[in-house]
Amino acid sequence: MSLIVQKFGGSSVANAERIFNVADIITGTYKQGNDVVVVVSAQGDTTDDLIAKAQEINENPSKREMDMLLTAGEQMSASLLAMAIEKLGFPVVSLLGWQAGFLTSSAYGSARIKRVVPDRIQKELDKKNIVIVTGFQGVNRYNDMTTLGRGGSDTSAVAIAAVMKADLCQIYTDVDGVYTADPRKVPNAKKLDVISYNEMLELATLGAQVLNNRSVEMAKKYNIELEVLSSLTRKRGTIVKEANKMEKMLISGVAKDEDVARISIIGVPDRPGLAFKIFSKLSGKNINVDIILQSVGRNGTKDISFTVGRSNLQDALDILTPYVEVLGASGIVHDETVAKVSIVGAGMESHPGVAADMFEALFESNINIRMISTSEIKISVLIDQADADRAVTAIHNKFFSDVAM
Repeated sequence: MSLIVQKFGGSSVANAERIFNVADIITGTYKQGNDVVVVVSAQGDTTDDLIAKAQEINENPSKREMDMLLTAGEQMSASLLAMAIEKLGFPVVSLLGWQAGFLTSSAYGSARIKRVVPDRIQKELDKKNIVIVTGFQGVNRYNDMTTLGRGGSDTSAVAIAAVMKADLCQIYTDVDGVYTADPRKVPNAKKLDVISYNEMLELATLGAQVLNNRSVEMAKKYNIELEVLSSLTRKRGTIVKEANKMEKMLISGVAKDEDVARISIIGVPDRPGLAFKIFSKLSGKNINVDIILQSVGRNGTKDISFTVGRSNLQDALDILTPYVEVLGASGIVHDETVAKVSIVGAGMESHPGVAADMFEALFESNINIRMISTSEIKISVLIDQADADRAVTAIHNKFFSDVAM
C-alpha cells in the first residue's frame, strides 16, 4: 500500500462534469489499495471573481480580510468534490487548511508554511477515508486564516507529501506534462518525460506556468518525486526528480515572462558601496531584483539597470526616486514594455556555444537584446514585449527543430 498525494487545479474542478471526472481519478487510485490525500484549488475563475467582488465594496481592503474572503474558494471546491466522491460510494472527508495542520507566518496574502502537523489527516486515513484538503491556505499564530499566494496549492500538496513521506505527489493540471515551450504558442513544443528539480525550478521562476516555484523548491529539499499530468487526458505525465548522471539534454525548455519592468538609475557616481545601498533599499522592502547590468564607469559615473516584477515597479520607484539625489545620480527611468525570454538546460554546463546559438536565433528574427543574464543552467535576455512570442518560437526552433524526444 502506498500513500499518494494528488493535487487538482482550478480548471480540473471548474464544473460538475469535471468534478466527477476528478472524483473518478481519485477513487480509481483508492481502489488500487492506496491511501489518498487530495489537495484542491478554487474552481475555475473563482479567486478572480472573489477579488472583483471585494473591489466592488472596497478598493483597498486589508490583506487580512482578503485572506478571509479568498479561502472560501477552496472550501467550496473541497466540499463539492467530497460530495461527488460520496455519491460514488466511497468514504471521504474534507478538511480546511487549519484542520489539516497548516501553520503559517502572518504575511497575509503571501504566507509561508512554518510547519504542517498532519495528525488529523493521519486519523482520517486510518479510518480508510479519502482526505481532501483545501490548498493555498493555513492559519497563523493569531488563529487567522492566511493564504500562500498564487499557485499556493502546489506548495500545499508538496508540503503534505514531505511531512507524511508520501510515495508520490501528482500535480494534475490542464496540460499533460512539462513542455519545451508553451504548446499553446509553439505548436512543435515537445513534452518531456523527465526533468530535474533545478531545471524545473528555473523554468517555473522564469515564467513557465506549470508548477509554482516554491513547490519545486520544497520538493527538491525533501526529495519528493513529482508527476505533472492532465486530469482530462489521463496520459502519462512528466516526472520531476533529482538529476541523474546520464547524459543530459542540451536544453530542456524555453520560457517567457512578461511580468517584468526595467529600472535604470543614470549617472551614479563611480564609488564603492553605492550599488549595495541601492539594492539593500529594495531588499528591505522584499522587492526581488533579477537581471542587473552596470555600465563601465566613464567621466566618474556609471549607469545601473535592473529588472523587477511589474507588480513591484511602483514600490521600487517610490523607494528609489527620492534616493537618486542622495546618491548623487542624475536621474531614474523605467520601462514596462519589456519581456524576459530564457532557455534552461542542465546540459548547457558542458556544451559551449549555446549562448551564440540563442543570440543567432534572435538576430535572424531581427530581435534586439537589451540585457543579458546567465548562470550554469540558464540564459535570459530582456527584449521588447512585442517580440516575446516571436523570440520564443525562433529560439525553440533553433534548439528543437531536429530533436527526437
